[in-house]
Amino acid sequence: MTARDRIMRILPSWLSEKVPRDHRESDERFRRRRRVVAITSLAGAGMLGAGLSTKPDSPAFYGMTLGTAATWVVGGLASGKLHLGWMRHGDGVRRPLVTPVLTGVGAFGVFYGAALVAKRIPVLDRAISSVLQYADQGSDGLVVLTTLANGAAEEVFFRGALYAAVGERRPVVTSTGVYMLATVATRNPALVLASGVMGALFGLQRRSSGGIQAPLLTHLTWSTLMLRYLPPLFRKSASPVSSRSTSPESV
Repeated sequence: MTARDRIMRILPSWLSEKVPRDHRESDERFRRRRRVVAITSLAGAGMLGAGLSTKPDSPAFYGMTLGTAATWVVGGLASGKLHLGWMRHGDGVRRPLVTPVLTGVGAFGVFYGAALVAKRIPVLDRAISSVLQYADQGSDGLVVLTTLANGAAEEVFFRGALYAAVGERRPVVTSTGVYMLATVATRNPALVLASGVMGALFGLQRRSSGGIQAPLLTHLTWSTLMLRYLPPLFRKSASPVSSRSTSPESV
C-alpha cells in the first residue's frame, strides 16, 4: 500500500470518496485551457506580489488586490467550463453546503492554535504581523471586500481552471504546488505555509466533489474567521509604526 493510499484511508469520506461525474472535454479545448491557465498564473502571481508591496490602506493596495481577484476570475472563466460539484447524501447527491462551512470553521481552529505557537517563533511572528497590517490599518469594509473577493477568485482559478488543466495525474499535488509558487511572489513564509496546507485541503475537496463550491465555501468561512480573530492576536507584537495587517489574497 502506497503512502497516498494510507492517507486516503484515514481521511473522512467527504474528502476521500469521489462523486461520479463526467468532465471530459476535447483535446483542443484542453490545450486551450492549459494556455489560458499558464498565462493567468504568471499574471496573477505578479499582481499578488505587487499588491503586498504597496502601502496598507492605500488606493494602490486596494486597486492591486481587487485587480488580482479579477485576474483569477477572468482567467478561470476564460479557460473553459467550471463545475460546482456534488456531495453524497443518503442514496443520492446534493450540492455541498453545510460540510464545507464546518470544514472552514475547523480549519480556522487549527490555524488559530498554530498561530499561538507561531507567536513564539520570531521569523513567523514577524511574517504574520507584517501581513496582518493590511487588515489592521485598512478600512474594515474594503478589507473584507478584498479578502473575500480574492478567496472566491482563487478557488475559481486554482481549484477550477488550474485543477482541470492538470488532468488526471496528481491534480491535488500539482494544483497545490502551483498555488504555493504563486504565493512565493509575496516573499512571506507564513503565507506560503498557509497556502500549502489550505491548498491541499481545497484540492481534496475539489477531487472529492468534482467542483469548486466546496472549497470556495470553506475558503470564505476560513478567511472570514481569520480576518476577524487573527489581527488582535498579533497586534501587540507589531511595531508602533505598523501596528495593524492580513493578506486579502490568502486569509
